[in-house]
Amino acid sequence: MSIGSIIGNVAHKLSASVLPDVRHRSRAPRQSKFMLHSRGQPYWLRLVAVSALTVLAAGTASAGQYGNCQVTGTKGAYHIDPVTPGQLTVEVSLPAPGWFNGDTPDTIADGYEFCMAAEIAARAGLAKVVLVNASWAQLIGGNTHNFDIALAEATITEPRKQVVDFSSPYFDSDIGILAKAGTKVDSAAVKQMRIGVKQGTAGAEFIMDTLKPSQEVKVYTTSPALVAGLQAGQVDAVAADTAYLLGFAAKSQGAFTVVGQYHTGAAYGGVFPKGSQNVAAVNAIIDDMKRDGTMSALGAKYLGAAWGVDPSKIEYFQP
Repeated sequence: MSIGSIIGNVAHKLSASVLPDVRHRSRAPRQSKFMLHSRGQPYWLRLVAVSALTVLAAGTASAGQYGNCQVTGTKGAYHIDPVTPGQLTVEVSLPAPGWFNGDTPDTIADGYEFCMAAEIAARAGLAKVVLVNASWAQLIGGNTHNFDIALAEATITEPRKQVVDFSSPYFDSDIGILAKAGTKVDSAAVKQMRIGVKQGTAGAEFIMDTLKPSQEVKVYTTSPALVAGLQAGQVDAVAADTAYLLGFAAKSQGAFTVVGQYHTGAAYGGVFPKGSQNVAAVNAIIDDMKRDGTMSALGAKYLGAAWGVDPSKIEYFQP
């Protein structure tokens, strides 16, 4: 049976399957059912529930691939203690275009953070990556367990450090404003707009505590609901990390654009369960990836090219 057939059967049956590995065979975790969606819906309306799917590493050790990712580091150069032997269990919060290309774990084979996870797995000597989709509030609130690291465009903040541990920073995080194409926005106008934010995010905190617009801020619990609110005219604009919004703009076929951004000086970090013993080893891997150019290469391939715009060229508003 081919690898593609095996993965297809797993997604179709939503049950445990046996996946071939370079050195051994292991049983994939049982998956939770996820909500189906209509083909006619925009991708941001495709709601997903908690699910997990094993993403198989390359068929041979020499190929050095995980999904569509071509890993470059030395295999097994570092040691971590994963929650499940032989695999890196990565928590995500989908959708996240550019970061994880696909709407559900079974459709993802590349993206900036997916291939970052593949590099971590390879350099830690682990044969595969397992994705587990979770709600943002549960993930960032320290309420989920049985994972090694979460990669979810999570801004490092002091309050969050009280309930989770963070990795070394790996991506700068500014706050962007997404609006329908053709909307005229400047520093003064944005403060008069109806702005939507996602609950529990750095964008929500910035808008409410720093920008303080004249109209009431509308809070959404999920990213699909946030962008759907903009599409439906419930709000005039939405605020979130610039890098995150650029992914939505790129996938909107010209419907949305990032009209401006605010400098915050913040950065993304990987999220660990509080007290994880793997922080130091994963930090060493991430720091190596920054030094050897891997992170820059991933950004150029999966973010810059997909967005079609240099984030630094987007106008910076004054709060």
